[in-house]
Amino acid sequence: MGETVRMAVDRKLASPDDMRSYLVDQLNLMLRRPGMYGDVEVGAWLAIDHLLFLEQRHEVWGVRRDDPWAEAGFCPPAGVSGAVRPLLPADYEHGTASVYAEFAWRQGWLKPDRVLDSETYASLRSLIGPFARHDRVWADVREAFGPPSVLLGGTNPHYGKTLGYVTEDVAEPMIAFHLWNGSDPGPDSAWPPDREQPLLLAVRCGEGPFADRFTFTPEGRRRRPDNAWTPC
Repeated sequence: MGETVRMAVDRKLASPDDMRSYLVDQLNLMLRRPGMYGDVEVGAWLAIDHLLFLEQRHEVWGVRRDDPWAEAGFCPPAGVSGAVRPLLPADYEHGTASVYAEFAWRQGWLKPDRVLDSETYASLRSLIGPFARHDRVWADVREAFGPPSVLLGGTNPHYGKTLGYVTEDVAEPMIAFHLWNGSDPGPDSAWPPDREQPLLLAVRCGEGPFADRFTFTPEGRRRRPDNAWTPC
């Protein structure tokens, strides 16, 4: 038997700063275009886990997953998507992505397109209730509150999306507008739908149990799934 020849491969590893920058970029892409990366929850979870390992801050992830996240109802194995599913119709990947985007913002990883000053943020938050009393569409949200800090789900109006607004103080929760443009139930349903604009179903903001963070529009209450939400 001939001698096995092992060829050494000269591989130069990226620096820690380059690896962190790469993972941050990948996480931002996953969150903004969740449908292009398969299961957004798995992708975001892995990227966050790797970032915290690289930054030697794994205890942050453990605390968030095992305490406040469990209190909110993000139970394994269903995770965040399991808490979103009973509140929004089938197209909820961007809703799941928005929860991870809020966590990423607080960790300094999210790259927002816009950051609200404290006065603008406080004004927006005070208007959530009155704004959600009426049915709205995507254009209404943009006209009332301007461009979002982060658009989760892309710009195609035939697809649902979530518009997230953040302020300079990372302790303040993200304000998330959940919009839907899926097919209506029934044998005659078609896609893409005839609606030119996604419908606003709910605005999410706050801490505590996940379902309590939602303020539903009339359309959102009509389209809320029938299955009950059960916290951990």
